[in-house]
Amino acid sequence: MSRLHLAPALSALILWAAAASAQETPMHGVAMNSEPELPAGFTHFPYANPDAPKGGEITYCVTGSFDNLNPFILKSMRTTARGVIDTIFGNLVFEPLMRRNGAEPFSLYGLLAESVEMNAERTYAEFHLDPDARWSDGKPVTPKDVIFTYETFAEKGRPPYSTRMERIKKIEKTGEHSVRFAFNENSDREFPLIVAMTPVIPAHAFDRDTFDQSTLKPVTGSGPYVIDEVIPGQRIVFKRNPDYWGADKPSMRGFHNYDRITIDYFLNGNAQFEAFKKGLCSVYAGAIYTGMDATQVARDFDFPAARNGDVVVKAFESKIPPVVTGFVFNTRREIFADPRVRRALSMLYDFGWVNKNVYDGQYHRTLSYWQNSELSALGRPMDEREKELLAPYMDKILPTVADGTYGKDADKGEGLSRETMREALGLLQDAGYTLDGGKLRDREGNPLSFEILIVSAEQERLASVFQRALSRLGIEVTLRMLDDSQIQQRKQTFEFDMLISSVGFSGSLSPGIEQIGRWGSESANAEGSFNLSGVADPAVDAMIEAMLSARDKKSYVAAVRALDRLLISGAYMVPTQHNTQKWVAYWNYLEHPETAPLDGFDLSAWWRKPQGAGD
Repeated sequence: MSRLHLAPALSALILWAAAASAQETPMHGVAMNSEPELPAGFTHFPYANPDAPKGGEITYCVTGSFDNLNPFILKSMRTTARGVIDTIFGNLVFEPLMRRNGAEPFSLYGLLAESVEMNAERTYAEFHLDPDARWSDGKPVTPKDVIFTYETFAEKGRPPYSTRMERIKKIEKTGEHSVRFAFNENSDREFPLIVAMTPVIPAHAFDRDTFDQSTLKPVTGSGPYVIDEVIPGQRIVFKRNPDYWGADKPSMRGFHNYDRITIDYFLNGNAQFEAFKKGLCSVYAGAIYTGMDATQVARDFDFPAARNGDVVVKAFESKIPPVVTGFVFNTRREIFADPRVRRALSMLYDFGWVNKNVYDGQYHRTLSYWQNSELSALGRPMDEREKELLAPYMDKILPTVADGTYGKDADKGEGLSRETMREALGLLQDAGYTLDGGKLRDREGNPLSFEILIVSAEQERLASVFQRALSRLGIEVTLRMLDDSQIQQRKQTFEFDMLISSVGFSGSLSPGIEQIGRWGSESANAEGSFNLSGVADPAVDAMIEAMLSARDKKSYVAAVRALDRLLISGAYMVPTQHNTQKWVAYWNYLEHPETAPLDGFDLSAWWRKPQGAGD
């Protein structure tokens, strides 16, 4: 080969090698569909105060009970103590390799791993552990711990941790502080980020043979707190680890500012709120801490501590799609197997009456699973990318959902019209039901009747409105009140006709692999999954796969919108309403950063005023 021919080939090879090297350089952070916003050398997350004073204590109050401290096993689905790993109070005991920044849609930055490298196709990810990372007993965090975590979760863990090895071809130690994951054909572009967010457990502190058994013995982790006191079912207390290794990590600076965190358990939401009013609880943000509604604020905060300013009530604006709450159909039940039946019943939720009489007109109807974002199908006709994705499944898409006119007048709140009632009855008749003697019956003469499970007075109010509307078409509905532990058991085993839930339907600007657990066929009958509706549709599976495989933002957005159209058209639940404001009440000895994360507030970034500054 002549020099003239060799030179271009050599130049191309050099350029390719340089590009590959640049791509696989260890990175301080990684984003799902773009580049991480924070540069190398950043000092803290935008919604944390790096100068927040450390000290004092806080008491959170929750409902329910607990009899276990291991959050990674099947028996933990309803009985693990809060705080060990916790989306609300923070991961106090266990930590992941990388930590999510709540000010971005989906970006991760170093924690147990100080950096990560991966190729452009994301077929592998190599994590470089921070040499300073330590368990609370002082032993170092090692690649052996990471490998032990995945092998133990696969053998003894609960979903979704138990299924992650299905996407991994190999895990190997590549250095004293490095561990490499090679992914198989079942993986996708998001999965390396899921691996990065998976909590890591210490190999020396767990016995794999007994890992799947409940325990009340304090567990060992790498997080900022250790478990100090356990009163089963009533109270768990965490105290700061004075030797916490990660206190100065940029992703942790300004978080977890209390010396002591107590989580007290109460029988129900009313008891929890009464305890807050008495000062036994430091914060109240609704029974599950996702924020109160304005109606509750107006109704329940006329007590002395609120009037004199000892209790502060503040609204935080959420910039992510609202949590989708509503009446969930169990499509495993024969009565809800036909989408025409589900669509008809969905039309009979009287949002107009509820908004006017329960929420003082301050709410909006929820209709999309990514409402108020570019990911939503509402108000948007299908584009060419969506049409291509949905071409084999167009018979599953309602025309109004396809052309973007679905729900355009939903916020008018005019109540149920006769036209709506007639349209719903027509759908039911198409599905084989007839009105007979004031009752709606199927072809065999069986009445259309079902039970709605509820857990609170507010749910009872909403369910009663729905029940009343359904009775106008001869549909018999009964309501059954359960406590938290009972409802969790029913959810885990899918023993219900219909229930009101938001668990597993949290809003996100970056939906990903969790959608398999919420809507994917493989989770439809997996005990403990969040696929409460029992969705098992190849079209839904295909859109989730397209979303996870998207290589650019336009393709990603198109896939999510297409998924939204399928979920709306499939009527797997009756979404109710939402408000973008999340109200939080707290005693005035607490303070929080001025900057908020996208979802409104992060309690783990708050702090207690020093003595003499407001106590």
